[in-house]
Amino acid sequence: MEEELYLDAEELLLDEDELIEMAELFKMFGDSTRIKILSVLFDGEKCVQEIQEATGSSQSAVSHQLRLLKQARLVRSRRNGKQVCYSLADDHVKTILGMAKEHLEE
Repeated sequence: MEEELYLDAEELLLDEDELIEMAELFKMFGDSTRIKILSVLFDGEKCVQEIQEATGSSQSAVSHQLRLLKQARLVRSRRNGKQVCYSLADDHVKTILGMAKEHLEE
């Protein structure tokens, strides 16, 4: 089943728009604060204050990074009264980060 995660050479030949989208997606993983935020969300939905406390970042920094992650469709939000809570958009986010960690450990 794990073999299905990998593309062959023909499948990776993308048109220009897809290449740009892929590059933009990978840019989202180029900031350690965003990686921390995504890691905090591995355990499930968290509100901004919980994410702030877990990452040690300011509220404004967390909010800014969450907005970027949401635009990239890596997280989703849900309003809970005055609070906004965030979760990973899907399991692909865990897979991408897991594969990156695995690659670094080789």
